[in-house]
Amino acid sequence: MTDQLRVLLKNDLKLLHDACDVLEYSFKKCRDIGLKEYYEPEELESFESFTGRFARLSDILIQKLFRLVDELDLDSAGTVRDRINRAEKKGLIERSDVFVEIRMVRNDIAHEYLPEAIHDIFGKVLTLTPHLMDGVGRTMEYCRKYELN
Repeated sequence: MTDQLRVLLKNDLKLLHDACDVLEYSFKKCRDIGLKEYYEPEELESFESFTGRFARLSDILIQKLFRLVDELDLDSAGTVRDRINRAEKKGLIERSDVFVEIRMVRNDIAHEYLPEAIHDIFGKVLTLTPHLMDGVGRTMEYCRKYELN
C-alpha cells in the first residue's frame, strides 16, 4: 500500500469514527423521543439532525470507505450496488439488501420535502441506524489488516 493510500485510509477512518459517534448521540436522543404524529419544534430539530447525520455517515461508509477498500483490495470500480455487494462478501456488512435500502433512504433524505414523507423517513432511519453502525464497526475491523500505524 502506498503512503498516499495509507494516509487517505487513516483520515477516512477517523472521519468515519467521528461521524458514527455523532450519529449514535442523535440516535439515542431520537429513540427516546420516539415516533409520533406531532413533534415539538425541538424534537423535530433533533430528528432533522439525526437524518442528516445518518445520510452523511452512509455516504462516508459507502462512497468513501467501500470504494477505498475496493481499491486497496484491487477490485474493479463498478456501481454503488457492486460496492455494496462486495462489502457483504468481505464481511464489511451483514446484508447487502439492508445497505441498498440505507442508500435509498439516504437519497430520500436528500430529496424529500413533503412533511408527511419526512415522518416515514424518521421511522426508517431509526430502524436502519443499528445496521449502519454495525457496518462501521465491521469496516474498521477489516481495515486493521492494513496496519495503519
